[in-house]
Amino acid sequence: MKEENYIIHNIRLTEKASLLGEKHNQYVFRVDPRANKVEIRKAIERLFGKRVVRVNTCQYAGKKKRERRADFGRRPHWKKAMVTLAQGEKIDLA
Repeated sequence: MKEENYIIHNIRLTEKASLLGEKHNQYVFRVDPRANKVEIRKAIERLFGKRVVRVNTCQYAGKKKRERRADFGRRPHWKKAMVTLAQGEKIDLA
């Protein structure tokens, strides 16, 4: 298994992610596109010491962007994981 630091890239602090945290005790992370749900669950439990109930993932394709004149490049593909923690558990973001 890969190390936790390579699986979890960063936490997504958006308006929608904040609402998920308040209402459903879910936290949104940007993760490695090759990581599966089991690896994500274990990485969160080891990094934060919290019990994970469920992991939902979503793949995003990199957008095509214009570079210089007529050349086109791509932004990287990425994966988002919405992690539901056990009732009463929270991750301190401050």
